[in-house]
Amino acid sequence: MITTAAVVHDPHGPFVFEEVELDEPRADEVLVRVVATGLCHTDLSVKEQLPPEMFPRVFGHEGTGVVEAVGPDVVGIEVGDHVVVSFRSCRACAACAEGAVGYCEQTLMLNYMGFRMDGSTTHHRDGAPLYGSFFGQSSMARHAIAYADNCVVVDRDLDLTLLAPFACGFQTGAGTVLNLMRPDAGSSLVVFGAGAVGLAAIAAAAAAGCPTIVAVDLMESRLEAAARYGAIGVDPTTLGDQPVAERVKELTAGGASFAIDTTAVPQVVTQAQLSLRVRGTLVALGLGPAEYTIDAIDLLQNGKIIRSSIEGEADPQTFIPHLLDLRAQGRFDVDHLVTTYPFTELDTAIADVLAGRVVKPVLVW
Repeated sequence: MITTAAVVHDPHGPFVFEEVELDEPRADEVLVRVVATGLCHTDLSVKEQLPPEMFPRVFGHEGTGVVEAVGPDVVGIEVGDHVVVSFRSCRACAACAEGAVGYCEQTLMLNYMGFRMDGSTTHHRDGAPLYGSFFGQSSMARHAIAYADNCVVVDRDLDLTLLAPFACGFQTGAGTVLNLMRPDAGSSLVVFGAGAVGLAAIAAAAAAGCPTIVAVDLMESRLEAAARYGAIGVDPTTLGDQPVAERVKELTAGGASFAIDTTAVPQVVTQAQLSLRVRGTLVALGLGPAEYTIDAIDLLQNGKIIRSSIEGEADPQTFIPHLLDLRAQGRFDVDHLVTTYPFTELDTAIADVLAGRVVKPVLVW
């Protein structure tokens, strides 16, 4: 079929709307008419990091839409279903068998390479291959080819526009808190970078009853958004010569139980480490430089843990419905973080989120 997609022709090139050819779904595939797609930092950062030979390409990995066709081998998804489309996993390797689907042994092939496992592409342009299959969807398009393992069927009464960020950003932030950290009444959390992922983490911590939450950000609007969840805001530019870690320790009675970094700024990651209490845990979620600077003495003397988390340790098939249940109960109130844009205003959405004017842009057809 012919559909419209935002095509990127080279690593530093713009998104260009073009008509492209999309395959009919194969036996294990699902054709989704895209309603909305969240704009995630990963779409922008991966675009800059891939080599030129892996272009032209279609990005987008926070899709929602309506199922228009399913292959004969697909189970549990029907034409007309409303779906949130998340990341792919093989569901067969050792990691998947343990429930750690974010660490699937086939992650690179299924989510990043741009083609099916057999080397074919789902997209073509003028008869030539066009790299797609980004997170098993490439949902910066009017239609996407997805799969049973990354399509989460949701209630048809829900607004798909507001659900797009649950596919990745909200799932990552909330999952890091609820699945990995699991704070209790004696815990404290500091989040460096109150964007979509950071604010989802803060919202989840509030839902879990974490009594002390600190948000560190340079933007007053982001700190105001964090305050809605009961978080204490810290703007490093207002501290004078006081290190951020020292201020966090004052607010958390000696150090935070948990820290999350979403900035990927090396100096900020170090401050996040230093803000922890003895045996505290830092989870680095930001995608950025290849190296961080770790304070080895602080690490070795205090038994701290520094680790990462992929997609919040979540299985989208169970965790997205869980988050939607919390949302329905009013315990995960994140709708106000979303700002919608017509898909044709993609460049404006990118500029706005990079400038910090909005938290979570969602593109709507």
